Amino acid sequence: MDFTRSRQAEARLRQLVPGGSHTYAKGRDQFPHESPGVIVRGSGCHAWDADGNEFIEYGMGLRAVTLGHAYPAVVEAVRASLTLGTNFSRPSLMELECAESFLSVVTGAEMVKFTKDGSTADSAALKLARKHTGRDLVAICAEHPFLSYDDWFICTTTMDGGIPEVERSLTVRFGYNDLDSAARLFAEHPGRIAALFLEPARTVEPAPGFLQGLRDLCTKHGAVLVFDEMITGFRWHLGGAQARYGVTPDLSTFGKAMANGFALSALCGNRELMRLGSRERPEDDVFLLSTTHGAETTGLAAAIKTMAIYRSEPVIEHLHRQGTALANGFRELTARHGLSDFVTLSGPPPNLLFGTLGPDKRPSQAFRTLFLQETIRRGVIMPSLVVSYSHQDEDVEKTLSAVDGALAVYARALEQGVEGLLVGPPSRTVFDRR
Repeated sequence: MDFTRSRQAEARLRQLVPGGSHTYAKGRDQFPHESPGVIVRGSGCHAWDADGNEFIEYGMGLRAVTLGHAYPAVVEAVRASLTLGTNFSRPSLMELECAESFLSVVTGAEMVKFTKDGSTADSAALKLARKHTGRDLVAICAEHPFLSYDDWFICTTTMDGGIPEVERSLTVRFGYNDLDSAARLFAEHPGRIAALFLEPARTVEPAPGFLQGLRDLCTKHGAVLVFDEMITGFRWHLGGAQARYGVTPDLSTFGKAMANGFALSALCGNRELMRLGSRERPEDDVFLLSTTHGAETTGLAAAIKTMAIYRSEPVIEHLHRQGTALANGFRELTARHGLSDFVTLSGPPPNLLFGTLGPDKRPSQAFRTLFLQETIRRGVIMPSLVVSYSHQDEDVEKTLSAVDGALAVYARALEQGVEGLLVGPPSRTVFDRR
């Protein structure tokens, strides 16, 4: 494949935008040298780069595009909204329509406020929790890689430059599926923990009683339970993972898939907490979310149509079915190549992640980069294996064919070394947990 134009555009972009992208996960250092530097268009689950190369894409905009790129019904809804204006001096009727639609799906919440990204929604949830409890500590799940770009979370990663030391002292951690570790935090910091934050599920299922145990701990100790459903929302279940597992948090945040890639996220929860940011009572003094573009009608229109499609079509079922087919085929191929111990797969069908291990059976960025390089050469971009409603049987079959070829190269690299097969440097992780 030729990437000449793509690389030229990417080089210009890096001169103008720090890191060359607006999300670290899309950066140059996350992909092989032999890969498309910029994408110019997408349709369904296919994407084209600046050189005209076509790819089947997975991950789909960091899991934000769940129906498919340029999904016709969503595009038409947004196009219609544009003729009515996008931003006004008072709330638009579309804000009411979107709120009603959202709360009819996420039935454990009573109020919702929209914004543009998950980081601000999670940080707003923490502010509500601190106001409600009068406490300062926040407990986060140690295994979950990203909750917010704000100081309270990023201080726990290796990208912690520019953050005052005092912020680090206010964040503590517990383990996923380790209820005792959460209980110990309450014992070690009595009366100080304002909130517990976690994704309700990620690559492993919650152990029986774990989520309910957290719910009970928060209720007992007067803390706020917050579910980050940026990934699980509109993938695990129409009402989110909280509906699937039957545990209702005090607050939760949604985004990504709720508007099929248009910029919209949501903070929702019980009325008592949410009203702290309303200015309707003297005690309502939380400057919660106040954004010029939070209720821009394009994102709201996309969300309304996307949620309508979820209610009327078998989107969730399709994600589970195609993810299962992909996972079964992937594991059959790794077994056939004798690589089951070196190329692994984890996560539920709608959110598959693969692992790449070197000869020492330890995670290897060099082998990950080689695997990505070889699947890209075969027409598939797969930083993860997260499917969309547009991934059809033919796409899964072509993907598995690409994986088959890439695994053959992987096996050679284990025997003769990765250096002679990998073009350019290994990719990097965005950051490591401390």
